Amino acid sequence: MKFTPTAIPDVVVVEPEVLSDHRGFFMETWHAGKFHEAGLDLVFVQDNHSLSVRNTIRGLHYQVERPQGKLVRVVAGEIFDVAVDLRRSSPTYGRWVGSTLSAVNRLQLWIPEGFAHGYYVTGPGAEVVYKCTDLYFARHERTLKWDDPAIGISWPLRSEPPLLSAKDAAGLPFQALPTFA
Repeated sequence: MKFTPTAIPDVVVVEPEVLSDHRGFFMETWHAGKFHEAGLDLVFVQDNHSLSVRNTIRGLHYQVERPQGKLVRVVAGEIFDVAVDLRRSSPTYGRWVGSTLSAVNRLQLWIPEGFAHGYYVTGPGAEVVYKCTDLYFARHERTLKWDDPAIGISWPLRSEPPLLSAKDAAGLPFQALPTFA
């Protein structure tokens, strides 16, 4: 596995080694020892799987208590995956980073606790799976407005408005949300 820090060094692109032949491919998506060697000592307690149609934005979500770290990958389709640093003590506080994840490139993105997370479906549809370091608690979840100009995410949007859930459409601006120490 190859671990490459992004412009926000705590957010890491994980490139699994893919073994391919005429039958298909095999890859390890998670190996505790290899992640440990890369400085990522993680314990996962929940796996999630979502299906979304083209032009969907999910997020930007985080939990104010019991924050979740997420290891995100795409098993079908393609997304533009985004993490926003909500840690006030961080030199990258309020900044975002995005990566294209797809079933073709097989990249994963590690997003640690203290970040809002969301993604935009760039292809006809996408199936996203991600491991979490803590359980989901609806009462602790908050939503950062996906198009907040204070953050300025450069989403690779199509010409029509993105598809949003009611919760995501009601996301709050960065300045109105609780953040982390």
